[in-house]
Amino acid sequence: MIEVEEISKVYTQFKRSSGVLGAIKNLVSREHTLINAVNQISFTIKRGEAVGYLGPNGAGKSTMIKMLTGILVPTSGKVTVNGLVPHKHRHEIAKKIGIVFGQRSQLWWDLPVEDSFELHKRIYKLNDAEYRKNMNVFLELLSLKDFINQPVRQLSLGQRMRAEIGLALLHNPEIVFLDEPTIGLDVTAKDNIRAFIKQMNLDRKVSILLTSHDLKDIEEICPRMLIVNKGELIFDGTVDHLKSNLSMEKIITIEFVIDPGHDFEIENAVIMDDYGIRKTFKINKGLNSAIDFIQSVSKRYPIKDFTLQDSDIEDIIRVYYRSLEDVSANGSNQQKQMSVV
Repeated sequence: MIEVEEISKVYTQFKRSSGVLGAIKNLVSREHTLINAVNQISFTIKRGEAVGYLGPNGAGKSTMIKMLTGILVPTSGKVTVNGLVPHKHRHEIAKKIGIVFGQRSQLWWDLPVEDSFELHKRIYKLNDAEYRKNMNVFLELLSLKDFINQPVRQLSLGQRMRAEIGLALLHNPEIVFLDEPTIGLDVTAKDNIRAFIKQMNLDRKVSILLTSHDLKDIEEICPRMLIVNKGELIFDGTVDHLKSNLSMEKIITIEFVIDPGHDFEIENAVIMDDYGIRKTFKINKGLNSAIDFIQSVSKRYPIKDFTLQDSDIEDIIRVYYRSLEDVSANGSNQQKQMSVV
C-alpha cells in the first residue's frame, strides 16, 4: 500500500546578516545551511494497517506526509502509494486517499455541513446509492444528524472534527492520513473519534497513518508505531514491544497510617509526589522489586493502602528520547546539519 525506501528531504536555509553591512554581505556572499528534514527513512504500510507516526516538533512528520500525498518532491529515495509515485500522479493519488488536518478545514465555513458533503460527492463523482450509504453510516456513528444542517461556523470543535473525518472517508479512500485529529478536543469527543476511526479501520480495511501528540490516540488506534527524531527513523514496532523494552519503572502510591514526614529516604526509589500521608514513588520495573519495596517500607512505617502501576506511554517515549540524547552527547550520532559557503 505504502512503500518508502531510503527517502530524504533536504531544505536549504539561507542565513541573513542584519544591518547595512549585512545587507551588502548578503548580496556578495550568501551562507546557507542544509537541513535534513527527513533522512533516509524506509518503511512499508500494508493494506488495512493502522500505524502511528510519532516524533517531537521539527522531527519531519509533516514533511513525510506531504511527500506521501504528492505535495513535496523527495530529494532522494523512492516512495510509492498504491503503486503510484505521489508527486507524479497527484490526481490519481487524490482519489484513493483521505486527509484530515486537525488545524485546517475542508468544510465550507459559511455553508451548512451537508453542502460540503454534497460538493465532495460531485468532486469524487460518487453515485447516489454510494453517497447515501456512506452518509447513513456517518449520520449514525458520528452523530452528524445533530448538526448536518448547521453552518460550519456555528459548530463546536468536536462537531467540526467529526464532520472533517466523515468528509475524508466519504469517497471510500484506501488510505487515510490523520494529522492531529483530536487536538483541542475534550475527553468525550476524543473517545468518540477514536472509536469511529478504529471501527473504519477494522470494518473497511482502511490503511491509516496517524500523527498525534496525544499518545492515547496511538495506543487505542494503532498497533504499530513509527518514531522519528531529527529526521531519522529510530523505532519501528508495536506499542507493546516498546513498553516491554523501555518501561523500566513502576509507579507506587502509598497511603501511610501516619505521615512519615518529608525528610525520610527510601533506597532505589524516587519520590514523585508528596501529600503527607499519601506519597508516590518511582521504582525499577519488576513485580518482585515492587513487593520488596512495599515490604521494606512497611517495616519502617505503618501502611494503610497502596496502588501499583506501570509508567504510561508518554513517560516511555520521554525515556526513549532521553537515551538518544545521551548517545548523541557522547558523540555516537553524526551531525545532521552542516554549513557551507
